[in-house]
Amino acid sequence: MSEVSKLSAITAEKKAQVHPAAVVDPRAELASGVIVGPGAVIGPDVKIGPDTWIGPHVVLDGRLTLGANNRVFPGACLGLEPQDLKYRGAPTEVVIGDANTIREYVTINRATEEGEQTKIGNHNLLMAYCHLGHNCVLGNGIVMSNGIQMAGHVLVEDRAVIGGCLGIHQFVHIGSLAMVGGMTRVDRDVPPYCLAEGHPGRLRGLNRVGLRRSGLKTQEGGELVQLQEIWNLLFRSDHVFVEGLRLARQEQLMPAGAHLCAFLEASIEKGRRGPMPAMSLSR
Repeated sequence: MSEVSKLSAITAEKKAQVHPAAVVDPRAELASGVIVGPGAVIGPDVKIGPDTWIGPHVVLDGRLTLGANNRVFPGACLGLEPQDLKYRGAPTEVVIGDANTIREYVTINRATEEGEQTKIGNHNLLMAYCHLGHNCVLGNGIVMSNGIQMAGHVLVEDRAVIGGCLGIHQFVHIGSLAMVGGMTRVDRDVPPYCLAEGHPGRLRGLNRVGLRRSGLKTQEGGELVQLQEIWNLLFRSDHVFVEGLRLARQEQLMPAGAHLCAFLEASIEKGRRGPMPAMSLSR
């Protein structure tokens, strides 16, 4: 084979492959290596990055941007109008990063007001039947188990793990490396590095297994030790919450401790829902 023939073969191999039974608007932008399965519907304002797989009967609509190397499984609906009575047809967006796995029948709605986005980062796993409402923001490396129903304006930080079959109230924030048990009622903020479960949801302590796996320093004087000291001060002492935060700030905080305190300081500001309470010691 000549060099010209080889180049032509490589180029053809990397072109977007659209199944004849798919419906793709000619104005949609499909990068090299994109594969679109049968029955998929892709609207005019959709942009799909390289080597992304769109499974059968997926619906992509509205102003939607997908990055590279994503996998979208059958029946998922991304970029449709928000389920918000305040929505008046503004050209809002859904922006999804790279290397995400979006399983069967996941729905991700775009934002409500003009100029706003629903945004998902990179390397996230959203299992089947999850719903992300308008204006939600997800970081990176998050695992969402099956059947999570997330209301509008929810923020989830990097590497959080959320158990299945639960609802998350609007405007709730879930911190990095937090773990939420399945069927928990999540109606308040879940601080970083913490374990939450129950109905109503309660903080059970630090997510110690997840923290060790993350590579956090666990030896004497390490970050895990300092996080436990802050936890005890805030949730197991006689100090009121604000006083506990003030005392914690008097120490030389490592990055994890500083992030925990900053998250909680923001959580108790006016207009926020506040942190989930800790489990009672008497239980």
